[in-house]
Amino acid sequence: MQKLTNYRSLQVFLVFMTVIGMSYALFFLQRYMGLSPCPLCIFQRIGIMVMGAFALVAALFHPKSIAVRLLLWFGSLVGIGWATTVAARHVWLQHLPADQVPSCGPGLDYWLDTLPILQVFKEVFSGSGECATIDWTFMGLSIPEQSLIFFSLLLLVHILILWRIFRPVETLA
Repeated sequence: MQKLTNYRSLQVFLVFMTVIGMSYALFFLQRYMGLSPCPLCIFQRIGIMVMGAFALVAALFHPKSIAVRLLLWFGSLVGIGWATTVAARHVWLQHLPADQVPSCGPGLDYWLDTLPILQVFKEVFSGSGECATIDWTFMGLSIPEQSLIFFSLLLLVHILILWRIFRPVETLA
């Protein structure tokens, strides 16, 4: 069991979860189901890709320095923390009463072409009617609710990784 929860194995697990999450989003939801991602979905994807990139670096190079491990862990944590926060906001928007849902505005491409980046973030996080729409459910959970559960579990893995950074597994040689 300790070999499964060592630093490198946990980083590989995060990379694997990134591949699964992105494959689910791109190939199943987007290609197979034909669902287009809203701006909040795109921001969630960015967060999980950031987490996966830091986890991949940590898994490939397996740094020995606690400082480097903490830096990589923090970068990964920022990515999944971002994705979790955006997913929570998305779930909140979906549970607003119909009369309180923000109206639909122009798409993300238009905002990126015409607005400064900070204004784009403000517009995306204010949400739009398209973000409040529930297009598909699985076991009664909307896509953002599924994402929030998935991201929350990955946050728990980050707690285990932090614990492993300061309490490494002894080698059984």
